Amino acid sequence: MNESPNRPVVGLGEVLWDCFPDQQHPGGAPANFAFHARQLGLLGVVCSRVGDDDLGRKFRAYLQAHGLSDEFLQHDPEHPTGRVDVNLARPDDPQYTFVENSAWDHLAATDEALDLMRRAAAICFGTLAQRSAQSRATIHRCLNAAPPDCTILYDVNLRSPWYAPEWIESSLAAADIVKINDEERQILTRMLEFPATGDDDPARADFAHALRERFGVDLVCITRGAQGAFLCDAEGFVTAAAEPIRVADPVGAGDAFTAALYYAVTRGWASATICRFANQFAGLVAAQHGAMPQLGDELQRLLKTTTQQESS
Repeated sequence: MNESPNRPVVGLGEVLWDCFPDQQHPGGAPANFAFHARQLGLLGVVCSRVGDDDLGRKFRAYLQAHGLSDEFLQHDPEHPTGRVDVNLARPDDPQYTFVENSAWDHLAATDEALDLMRRAAAICFGTLAQRSAQSRATIHRCLNAAPPDCTILYDVNLRSPWYAPEWIESSLAAADIVKINDEERQILTRMLEFPATGDDDPARADFAHALRERFGVDLVCITRGAQGAFLCDAEGFVTAAAEPIRVADPVGAGDAFTAALYYAVTRGWASATICRFANQFAGLVAAQHGAMPQLGDELQRLLKTTTQQESS
């Protein structure tokens, strides 16, 4: 996995505002990934599209205020900046209602975007931003423009009804690293016609090996919320338990996990360390409100502790 402080780590796809009953926070899985990559000292870059409206201007300002460029946030004069209404009636299982025909549904494969991809150390993308033919074609043109040593991360991140088997299969075929949660694992098992398996680690290993063999994926990570995470590569599989935390809201924690996963892989850490660190980083985010909280001293303590443990 190639990593350079001068090469961008790109979140490609949707940006939107997470709208809670009493407040709004900037979000969108690829944007969250890039934001947290930036917190980890990488050159996080958001590539998406916003409208000519107050929410678009606020999103640009938020990125700039937190050390990220808005250079690759395309301007859309016709469609509004994305929004999603978040229902936390079940705090462990948020429900999302996405506004349709948003600016990010019209993401364009501009010369600037394609040049960014040609320089990228990593590109993270998901399924939701592929709901329109326009943005789906753009995402895959961008992935095809990436250099051979660019790490492609596919965060499956299914949001009903915005997915289809052909989108998922083409995305898996493009990916080096796949992150998926346990519920999505069951959906893909049926969709891809893998043999039905149970709900234990050997079953997860069977799924991960099937995914690796069919699509050429290097690493598969299955997240399990409060039960921790499972990671499988060519060497086998490891698990990591989640530490108890007081959850403020879980929105964006999975995207933080993906950023931490990539960061830890680039450090060459052992698989068990990678899994544990990504879990802990995601927990820091879930303990605060919003998908893009500043972690500050807590993050520095986590990095110091993990580095010491890995080197001992």
